[in-house]
Amino acid sequence: MMMEIRENDMFIMPFTKAEVLDEGVVRVWKVGSEVPDINTYASLVNTDFHNGTIELDMCGGLLPDAPDYARGFIGIVFRAADDGREFESFYIRPTNGKDCTDLVRKAHGCQYFSFPGYTFSYFRDFQITEYEGQVDTIALGQWSHIKAVIEDDRGEFYVDGVKVLEVNGFKHGPCTRGKVGLYVDIGTDGLFRNLDIHCTD
Repeated sequence: MMMEIRENDMFIMPFTKAEVLDEGVVRVWKVGSEVPDINTYASLVNTDFHNGTIELDMCGGLLPDAPDYARGFIGIVFRAADDGREFESFYIRPTNGKDCTDLVRKAHGCQYFSFPGYTFSYFRDFQITEYEGQVDTIALGQWSHIKAVIEDDRGEFYVDGVKVLEVNGFKHGPCTRGKVGLYVDIGTDGLFRNLDIHCTD
């Protein structure tokens, strides 16, 4: 179902702000914390998602006070607990996309992580590489189309029609269900529109 998001459709997590702009665009940004990969997202209160597809357009820019390591982190949350203490997530790093000339950074264009515990730093510390991928179409200030296909403990993630990541074995298991959310991280000025959620169970 295509969702028209209004202010009262969102539960805003701590260290997060959100507002609905004109033409159905939702703006989300992180405030008051520089801890990465935490529950900084706008939870959509009328969602209950287990299996199916999530599609939307999103655009990651940088806030005026964004630190040097900000990448325009922007993505989705799914199967989130009501209180935000557990969720699965997929996000992109727009600065690591088509305008990036650093081959190491370019290999980290997108990321799956699971909160709490399985953050990008956890995967990096233990040299686990299968939860990141290259995305050649993304850039700062540019709209990208995201599609997540979720079935039990498996997910396929597409950006601009290209499959960029496959996850086998979600960290919260195959049976978890919960809210869908609009995710940002440090320094991101995030815009979202055209959210379409199709549940298969």
